[in-house]
Amino acid sequence: MADKANTSQGTGAAPAVDSPAAIRNVVLVGPSGAGKTTLVEALLVASGVLSRPGTVLDGTTVCDFDDAEIRQQRSVGLSLASLPHDDVKVNLIDTPGYADFVGELRAGLRAADCALFVISASEGVDEPTKTLWHECDQVGMPRAVVITKLDHARANYQNALAAAQAAFGDKVLPLYLPAGDGLIGLLSQTYYEYADGKRSTAAPDESHADQIEELRGSLIEGIIEESEDESLMDRYLGGEEIDQKVLIEDLERAVARGSFFPVVPVCSGTGVGTQELLEVMTSGFPSPPEHILPEVYTSHGVPRQGLACDPSGPLLAEVVKTTSDPYVGRVSLVRVFSGTIRPDTTVHVSGHFTSFFGESSHADHDEDEKIGTLSFPLGKLQRPASAVIAGDLCAIGRLTRAETGDTLSDKSDPLLLKPWTMPEPLLPIAVQAHAKTDEDKLGIGLQRLAAEDPTLRIEQNPETHQIVLWCMGEAHSDVVLDGLANRYGVTVDTVELRVPLRETFGGKAKGHGRHVKQSGGHGQYAVCDIEVEPLPEGSDFEFVDKVVGGAVPRQFIPSVEKGVRAQMERGVAAGYPMVDIRVTLLDGKAHSVDSSDMAFQMAGGLALREAAAATKVSLLEPVDLVSVMVPDELVGAVMSDLSGRRGRLLGTDKVGDDRTVVKAEVPQVEITRYAIDLRSLSHGAASFTRSFSRYEPMPESAAAKVKSSS
Repeated sequence: MADKANTSQGTGAAPAVDSPAAIRNVVLVGPSGAGKTTLVEALLVASGVLSRPGTVLDGTTVCDFDDAEIRQQRSVGLSLASLPHDDVKVNLIDTPGYADFVGELRAGLRAADCALFVISASEGVDEPTKTLWHECDQVGMPRAVVITKLDHARANYQNALAAAQAAFGDKVLPLYLPAGDGLIGLLSQTYYEYADGKRSTAAPDESHADQIEELRGSLIEGIIEESEDESLMDRYLGGEEIDQKVLIEDLERAVARGSFFPVVPVCSGTGVGTQELLEVMTSGFPSPPEHILPEVYTSHGVPRQGLACDPSGPLLAEVVKTTSDPYVGRVSLVRVFSGTIRPDTTVHVSGHFTSFFGESSHADHDEDEKIGTLSFPLGKLQRPASAVIAGDLCAIGRLTRAETGDTLSDKSDPLLLKPWTMPEPLLPIAVQAHAKTDEDKLGIGLQRLAAEDPTLRIEQNPETHQIVLWCMGEAHSDVVLDGLANRYGVTVDTVELRVPLRETFGGKAKGHGRHVKQSGGHGQYAVCDIEVEPLPEGSDFEFVDKVVGGAVPRQFIPSVEKGVRAQMERGVAAGYPMVDIRVTLLDGKAHSVDSSDMAFQMAGGLALREAAAATKVSLLEPVDLVSVMVPDELVGAVMSDLSGRRGRLLGTDKVGDDRTVVKAEVPQVEITRYAIDLRSLSHGAASFTRSFSRYEPMPESAAAKVKSSS
């Protein structure tokens, strides 16, 4: 595998393949700042696609081409770059490491068949990366570990390797040992020197002999433990020298099935380790036909069996990323699972996020669309393609309706891939257009951004009348607002988020409503007397007519109720809807000429307001059930924090060896920024979910502040 002496270079052109077996789809994952984007640059140079690498600092890398990425000097979106090596096309999928952009990471994992976990030699492994490794382990995704930044001032390869092994397990073993200006291959015991960026071979220095022997022994034992030849271990323990070719073949098979995880040290600045890493990807990682397809359904929701990664099979593809530009239009990054895509052909587009996962900003849709331009991306550069076969990735232009997560299939045989699971956005941001004239542009811009990003949810709250963007965190919201301003020309103001409170009566009270206007000619006259009393939670509203003797004519009794309901919608204490009351109409007066429907509506509203003034009006606040998944050592800190938010702790559940779920009921007003605060408290190691539980009375001190500010 990575110890082969082949140093062939790519041609620099868009790699062309005619078989899925000659494709590798590799996603790069790891902490923000670990060097994933810079590693892609080094690999593109090593394969001959680029003559020299760009830098994140200068904003010249292939994968970080978005304006926001260049300004922030970090990846915020998924990007694709392909390269050739040993007659294999490698699609490198660069993903953001920052937690706010986990939606892009999830899309990258869906598009890939294997993963490179990129770890900095100066930083080690963070908690989110450990969690991601565990998730990949559950689905059996083949992985390798790359330790980067060997030339960093604080680099410590041995510490980084130990951290990776502690976090990922004992099947994580190095294939190479960094030494001087190169690497020592542990199987071949060859020194690969990278002088002036070119690789040459030599014998390793004798000073490394003991370390080579120790690491080589561990590597060979690790490979043999994963071998399908059960006699190999006995032969090895019996003193037999196992042929290097046999070891490499067993190593490649173990890597491909996801039971062995090689470690490759790489210095992107000098190119050290890039050829070795290319060998791991092309010789060890599996091709698309070896990867299990996602769940497939017919248009009627029936599971579809028997599909394979076959260019001659029925078309089955998925939009893993969508970008929209006012000038370029919509571009869809697509993974082809079966069949072949060609330009100017009509495909069926199916989007069913809501059917699978419930509430979503992505309405279900089914329609036929014509494929526009077809290309192979190299970052933002689009290289024309005449056809794209099963197993490959491509960009399609002018699919006007396709959104991220949608399925493309033959119009005569519509199919549907179950969308990948996206994390729930948990940070609400209330926004409004800076200028009234931009409100329509704001709506269009948000609609297009939501089509690109399944982790962005748009809510038009009917109670608070606010536009709420549900985002993954502050950095995510900044990118959304930046996109509105720079791509769609909409300046947006963020405003204080209003939690949808309720009002209710704290006790029984009576109210007198009198609406009389006499100004000559036809006047207005209506009088009503009501009694209001609170009802149990969830009772909503009851209206009772106890008028006797026709004091209020029958045709105007519904008018009183209508007026009361209208006033309930407007609120009486702080402008929030009123609930859970019974209103009894006791008496009233009418005029044979001046009484009207509108007059009694006005009187009903006035009577409710007077009754409210005669008793205490309570505010009800929404309470959410919050479940926090947290490392055991942080349980106390999380519980204390939730209690400080007026949370009612419900208990804990142990999950696995080192994690606990803390459950609590917490008022919504106390957790509007919990996504940010929990990340800070746990250093990204904890996650949470929230769901509405019920309304309950707000404490008087908090309610008084709300009423005084209304």
